[in-house]
Amino acid sequence: MKNLNKLKQELMILKTQNIKPNYSELARLHNCDRRTVKKYDNGYEGKPKNRNKESKLDKYKENIKTKLELPGSTIKGTYEYFKGIDNNIGNYSNFYKYSKEFKTNKNNNKFHPRYETEYGKQLQSDWKEDIKMFSKSGKIFEFNIFSSTLGASRLHVYIYSKYKTRLDVERCLVKTSQYIGGVPEETLTDNMSSIVDIKKKEFNKDFIMFSKDMGFIPKKCKPRHAYTKGKDESCNRFLSWLIPYNGEFEIEEELINIIKEINLKVNRQTNK
Repeated sequence: MKNLNKLKQELMILKTQNIKPNYSELARLHNCDRRTVKKYDNGYEGKPKNRNKESKLDKYKENIKTKLELPGSTIKGTYEYFKGIDNNIGNYSNFYKYSKEFKTNKNNNKFHPRYETEYGKQLQSDWKEDIKMFSKSGKIFEFNIFSSTLGASRLHVYIYSKYKTRLDVERCLVKTSQYIGGVPEETLTDNMSSIVDIKKKEFNKDFIMFSKDMGFIPKKCKPRHAYTKGKDESCNRFLSWLIPYNGEFEIEEELINIIKEINLKVNRQTNK
């Protein structure tokens, strides 16, 4: 590199003095090929420090921007959406570097210590409420997702539900047990009004009977302390993966299948 810098300086001096350079002699002095000397004499500046190399993501650039502008969208969720369209878009690290300038929202997450439970001990459940998405034709779909997470393995389960009644909670818990292939010792929820008597601050009798029939102990997390069931709260962040699918489905069945596919993707992720 130093030799080439000296070569360029010497060529500049010769040019200002209108002296024709001897390519072979300069090549010997600067330990390079005479063709290299000729190339620099003809105006070559060397390789640029920053190469404006085309990215395989460039063809999706505007679509990526559009998806990231949706309220509540995340880069991770947007990546999973585009990877579902084109499996050759590359890894998440490159997608993040490419997309981070399009996403300006910052998260202010508080840290809470990790609390572990034994296998088969606990299932944490919660509602992701009042979700609104629009179809290709502009129709608004309003629904909820019952999300559950096993305390030890972190296996996640998402179940689509239009309503949040006690019967919906019970139906979702039955489906969850079918998905995971068993019933944990206890189920931890927040104070869902459909299954908890708010005044007495205890589960209603019908839900207690249901839990006995199912074979689990119902437990509530502390009021205003959602992080006591933080494994499922963390699971809910993955529902931001739904947002890029706005305008990408037409009927309810397609939406339900999208949720199932996201559920599979979430469970393939490494839990840290």
